[in-house]
Amino acid sequence: MMKINEPTAQEIKDNKIYAEWGLTDEEYRMIAEDILGRMPNYTETGLFSVMWSEHCSYKNSKPVLRKFPTSGPQVLQGPGEGAGIVDIGDGQAVVFKAESHNHPSAVEPYEGAATGVGGIIRDIFSMGARPIAILDSLRFGELDNQRTKYLLEEVVAGISGYGNCIGIPTVGGEVAFDPCYEGNPLVNAMCVGLIDHKDIQKGQAKGVGNSIMYVGAKTGRDGIHGATFASEEFVEGEEQQRSAVQVGDPFMEKLLLEACLELILEHADILVGIQDMGAAGLVSSSSEMASKAGSGLKLYLDDVPQRETGMTPYEMMLSESQERMLICVEQGHEDEVVTLFKKYDLDAVTIGEVTDDGLYRLYHKGIEVANLPVDALAEDAPVYQKEKKEPARIKEFEEMADFEPEIQDASETLLELLQQPTIASKKMIYQTYDSQVRTNTVVLPGSDAAVLRVRGTEKALAMTTDCNARYLYLNPEIGGQIAVAEAARNIVCSGGQPLAITDCLNYGSPDKPEGFWELWTSADGIAKACEVLDTPVISGNVSLYNETDGKAIYPTPMIGMVGLVQDLSHITTQEFKKVGDLVYVVGTTQADFNGSELQKMQLGKIEGRLMAFDLTEEKENQDAVLQAIQQGLVASAHDCSEGGLAVALAESCFKNELGIEAALDLSAAWLFSETQSRFVLSVAPENQAAFEATMEDRVEHIGVVTEKAEIIIENADGKVMVGTRKAKELWEEAIPCLMK
Repeated sequence: MMKINEPTAQEIKDNKIYAEWGLTDEEYRMIAEDILGRMPNYTETGLFSVMWSEHCSYKNSKPVLRKFPTSGPQVLQGPGEGAGIVDIGDGQAVVFKAESHNHPSAVEPYEGAATGVGGIIRDIFSMGARPIAILDSLRFGELDNQRTKYLLEEVVAGISGYGNCIGIPTVGGEVAFDPCYEGNPLVNAMCVGLIDHKDIQKGQAKGVGNSIMYVGAKTGRDGIHGATFASEEFVEGEEQQRSAVQVGDPFMEKLLLEACLELILEHADILVGIQDMGAAGLVSSSSEMASKAGSGLKLYLDDVPQRETGMTPYEMMLSESQERMLICVEQGHEDEVVTLFKKYDLDAVTIGEVTDDGLYRLYHKGIEVANLPVDALAEDAPVYQKEKKEPARIKEFEEMADFEPEIQDASETLLELLQQPTIASKKMIYQTYDSQVRTNTVVLPGSDAAVLRVRGTEKALAMTTDCNARYLYLNPEIGGQIAVAEAARNIVCSGGQPLAITDCLNYGSPDKPEGFWELWTSADGIAKACEVLDTPVISGNVSLYNETDGKAIYPTPMIGMVGLVQDLSHITTQEFKKVGDLVYVVGTTQADFNGSELQKMQLGKIEGRLMAFDLTEEKENQDAVLQAIQQGLVASAHDCSEGGLAVALAESCFKNELGIEAALDLSAAWLFSETQSRFVLSVAPENQAAFEATMEDRVEHIGVVTEKAEIIIENADGKVMVGTRKAKELWEEAIPCLMK
């Protein structure tokens, strides 16, 4: 293959080639004058451009992330490693993290989603944990056009195609539809793993003379500048950067997972550190491992396994080829690693060594092609405190009169709401996933949270992903609080004690003062809720620049939460269990229609002030419900969210095709209000007295579960009457109908 003539250091400076890779003039000046004292060459400029991208350096979001509480007695590992770790007792821990793969999924939805799943799985097993579950959180435009239907189909196929091949069940998630995601869908994946405390690994390269080994798939030219691509806005009509999207091989990942876990469990004495080669590939994994350990590195690029000919140092370092890990092993034990990986048909090659000089040096064909301080790449990216400015819409919303819905026929309104894509059944989506592989899944997709048993114990883990971005659009701070609270409600409804969260902070451009204000303000809300609910942030990622033609998505901080179910007998699901059970509502209902599904359905848009929200009341209601569940007093529990009380009651009837007769002293419209901190619970009659004593004045007894499959809700304006089977059919068929 012909030799590529790379621009000289002088040409890079004169022609501002660095700017095409996302470096500003001032950043280039810092590198050349303050750090190196010379102009960086082509390879070095490339290394800085990806390591200083928002995706790798968090240069715009570090001040925001510092707001989050990240510690607590349950936290064994907070942010800063491949994933966070939380103690679940008995020497065991749960490991979890979420990642976004939004830009790649907009361009190549199948591979974008598949490699998003692959990357998050590697983050989990790089910590020494066995992945046990995958969840997702997806956002698309409205299902009224072919492109959105295509994106939905391909993204779902990519998620299931990758995770199922590896044998990790996809157990839960959420999907919402709003016009703002049309050009920029969101594909967030979360992975949960289990580990024994003694097996926890760190991504570090220390010990002078120890070997840096490359294991897994060979390096190709896919995904070069993927991290930079993730840190830019989309412009319609530009040649989309397909080359920045990686291609995944789940079978290779399965082998890599088993080989790495065997290395960690059987050869812990020789393993110094291990890290996934994710965003920015070889450069980020190697420089971060050395920087964390305070050491230096020499890498010999001729030894990097390559699947294409004539690759340059720049291409090898920036490639984001999938299914690769970097490990540091004690000098003299390299052959053990080679033998182990050979058993799995995988490459394991020594490509470098640890030094003590703090320098990052790369060699290619006997020539030194980069010589940089390692911290300059991994630690010293500039941190920006961006300008923030409240968007004009916020003041407009504050001054508007509250939306008052018009309800002609409440029964029809309920049926219409059940068919809105954000509320409608997602069965068409989750039935393409294998949610039962490895047979630990106790609660399958379709209830408030997924639940997996912890083998060999009486414990289980509840897990969920949540965020109502419409609320954040109206009020980022309160919306941020609600996102965390709703996740916790879903965990509580399943019988779990919320432990901690991971997040994907999906926003527009931080370079626009209004965009940064949304990020900054919603982080205040998330932080406050995490403090009150005692769910520290242990991992996560930031995905900014989610804009198309200058229009941003709604601020969408996806919250992934895991909770501990202390005893399998506490596991609770949302559906009513038997005829004669009493139905209760926890929490009070107000006229909260701004930002609601009903407002969007009737107005075609959302606007106005967001509802008042009281975190203290939220925490007290959650604690009371969890206590009642743990005492064995609750037959079913469902969180009251989009579509309000009437939708929650209907959904509780669907699975077992039961009915309900309820009476509420509310106007018909208030049945669809989205007031927070509410639950729908059913209780066996023999537990009524004990349940009411536990819940004190937090509950209202509103009705009874009936055999006649009819949803009947008497209210101040009349009666809602719909057949359970008809309602369920409309709810289940809504998305398949739209997809046709």
